[in-house]
Amino acid sequence: MKKSLFSGVAFAAMLALSGHAYADLLIGVGGPFTGPNAAFGAQLQKGAEAAAAEINAAGGVNGEKIKITLGDDVSDAKQGVSVANKFVADGVKFVVGHFNSGVSIPASEVYAENGIVEVTPAATNPVFTERGLWNTFRTCGRDDQQGVIAGGYIAEHFKDAKIAVIHDKTPYGQGLADETKKTLEAKGLKPVLYEGVNVGDKDFSALIAKAKQAGVSVLYWGGLHTEAGLIIRQLADQGLKVKFISGDGIVTNELAAIAGDAVAGTLNTFGPDPRNNPANKELVEKFRKAGFEPEAYTLYSYAATQVIAAAATVAKSNDPETVAKTLKSKGPFKTVLGDISYDEKGDPKLPGYVMYEWKKGADGKYTFFQQ
Repeated sequence: MKKSLFSGVAFAAMLALSGHAYADLLIGVGGPFTGPNAAFGAQLQKGAEAAAAEINAAGGVNGEKIKITLGDDVSDAKQGVSVANKFVADGVKFVVGHFNSGVSIPASEVYAENGIVEVTPAATNPVFTERGLWNTFRTCGRDDQQGVIAGGYIAEHFKDAKIAVIHDKTPYGQGLADETKKTLEAKGLKPVLYEGVNVGDKDFSALIAKAKQAGVSVLYWGGLHTEAGLIIRQLADQGLKVKFISGDGIVTNELAAIAGDAVAGTLNTFGPDPRNNPANKELVEKFRKAGFEPEAYTLYSYAATQVIAAAATVAKSNDPETVAKTLKSKGPFKTVLGDISYDEKGDPKLPGYVMYEWKKGADGKYTFFQQ
C-alpha cells in the first residue's frame, strides 16, 4: 500500500472533525499507478494528496473536506474509460488526471455526460480542449505550443543536421511529433526519416539501422520515457552519435535509470520548473522530507487540485458545472505554478515551454536542468 504524503496532517485534520471522519468532496485521481508509466502516476497521486491535505487543514472547500480516491488506468484508453465509469458510480465530482492524452480524451466524454469536471496536469494533445466540452481543463500546456518551441530550437541549433522524427503512435506521441515536424518544415527543414514504433517495443535495432543509413544526427522523439531510454541506450551501444531531443513525456528520473550514461546531453521541452520558484521552497522541502522528489508533474497535479478548490470557493458552490463556469469566467487563481486563468476552451494562461538538458547533478545522478 502506498503511503500518502502528509498523511499525518490530513489524519489530524480529520480527527479534529469527528463528524467528518471521511471527506465530503470526492476527487478522483486517474493515472497509471502500475505499469511502465507508474512513476508519472505517483507524481499525480502525491501532488493531489498533498494539496488536499493542505486545503483540508485550512478548513476544506465550502465546509466540505476533500477525499482523494485513485483510479489506475495503466495508460490504457479502455481501462481509463472503466476508471471513469467507476468514478461516476462512486460519486466523484472532480477528477485530477489523467496522465496520457489517449486516456484523458475518451475518459473526459464519460465525465462530461455525468457532470464531472476533469483537470489534467499532463495531457497535452490539443484535442482534449478543442471539442467544445464544458468540463475539460489543464494545468499544463499543449503540443501545438510545445512543438513550435522544439522545432524552432532544432532549426536554430541544428539547421544542417539530418533529422529523424520518431513517435510511439499514441495521441500524445504522434501529436507532439507531428507538431514539431510541422514547425521544422515551415522553417525549411524536411526530416529524412519519419516513423512510428509501438509502445512496449524493446528492440529498436531496425529503427537504428534506418537512422544509420539515412545519416541521422538529430532524433526527435514523440513519446514517453520507457521507449526513449531504450532508444538512447541502443543508439549508444551501436555507436551512432545522435542528439536525442524530446518533449515532456520523458521528464522523470527513471529515464536515466533506463538509458544509463548515454542520457547525458539529451534535450527536452517542459514548462519552467516550479521547484525552482522561491515561493515553493517550503513545500518542496516537505515533499523531500517525506521521501518523494516532486519532479515533473507533481506540482502540476497539486495546482490542479488548487484550482478546483479555489474556483469552488469563489463560486461558493461545490457543484461541478458551477465550478467549471467559474474557472472560465473568474480568476486568476493562485497556485504553485503561479496565477492561472482559463480561456473558454479550458486551456490555462501559463509561461511557455523551455528547453532542458540532461546532465549530472551535485549528487552525481543524471537529471534534467533548464538551459
